[in-house]
Amino acid sequence: MSYAGDVSCKECFSALQQNKNSQLIDVRTMPEWIFVGVPNLDDIGKRVHTVDWQQFPSMQINAGFVSAIESIVDDKSAELYCLCRSGVRSIAAAQALTSEGFTKAFNVLSGFEGDHNHEGKRGTVSGWKFDGLPWIQK
Repeated sequence: MSYAGDVSCKECFSALQQNKNSQLIDVRTMPEWIFVGVPNLDDIGKRVHTVDWQQFPSMQINAGFVSAIESIVDDKSAELYCLCRSGVRSIAAAQALTSEGFTKAFNVLSGFEGDHNHEGKRGTVSGWKFDGLPWIQK
């Protein structure tokens, strides 16, 4: 594994609550943040950093992803939790951060919306929203 590891959404939220320097990086696209919602960390005194791993609409890798994170997080040993829709793009983001010297870049399993259910819909079997963690729709 070329990143710090995988954590569940609940483990991520617990770490964000307990570890002062931990950060949540939502690597989805702007349409996802706007139309689907974002985690809400207001009650624990933190904010979600929204930096897209792939750029909408082409879905090409964001060449400025790592530098954007470096401008937000100055401590490369800080715990970074990468979250996407289902836990796939966030693996690539965590790997990219690790390759650039971030030592604790984690992937959040199941992501914000989780896996598909038997009807092909997300949000009903796993993920941040399914786990009842705080979120808002802007």
